[in-house]
Amino acid sequence: MTGYDNPRAILITGASSGIGCALALAYAAPGHHLLLGGRDPARLDAVAARVRDAGASCDLRVVDVRHRDEMANWVQMVDDQTPLDLVIANAGVSAGTRKKHTAASWSDADIFATNVDGVVNTVAPALAGMRVRKHGQIAIMSSLASFRAFRDAPAYCASKAAVRFYGAGLRRAHAREGIGISVICPGFVRSPMTDANDFRMPFLVETDAAAKRIRKRLMRNPAMIAFPLPMYLAVRMLALF
Repeated sequence: MTGYDNPRAILITGASSGIGCALALAYAAPGHHLLLGGRDPARLDAVAARVRDAGASCDLRVVDVRHRDEMANWVQMVDDQTPLDLVIANAGVSAGTRKKHTAASWSDADIFATNVDGVVNTVAPALAGMRVRKHGQIAIMSSLASFRAFRDAPAYCASKAAVRFYGAGLRRAHAREGIGISVICPGFVRSPMTDANDFRMPFLVETDAAAKRIRKRLMRNPAMIAFPLPMYLAVRMLALF
């Protein structure tokens, strides 16, 4: 037992699809209360229905992680009502995510605002309450792309590298305060984000399998969760050269 094996109050951003949705379902069980944030109310409602069918209670918030004050108000409100055990800062975009559905793609500024500012806007207010209680766990969604500056996705790679280092630094800063902080670095996981890709994605992991792996690893409070292993080793080798 690590003290992180059975979180009861769990907040997840980007919960309306992809890994966020799969994580919500992975944690959905009787006695668990999920706080789910996302930008699409219809998809959030669909996820919430499945979470409640699994026996968990659930509250939703249509929210944009780029809005600092809005995020601070939401996180502080739910933490005051039900102290958070686990916060998963999952919301993120790539250049192709929006292009799949519209004529435009996310600009570099949009990507940084969501992937970096969005993480900070989620983590900072959550940390405030956890530090008072000296208890809690935070998981930050980075990517294996954070280890290599790929020419087709410079903003995405840079934004994910930023939050990987942010999480690593926070872990050291709060290690003695009873707060666990882990950075998650998945490779290609089937989701609306990867559905927008028009290239071969080696070692593609199914969404449900990724969520189950993340939940199992978070119980041990590791500094980093990186998978699949062959892809992790490959990007680390690329980074060396």
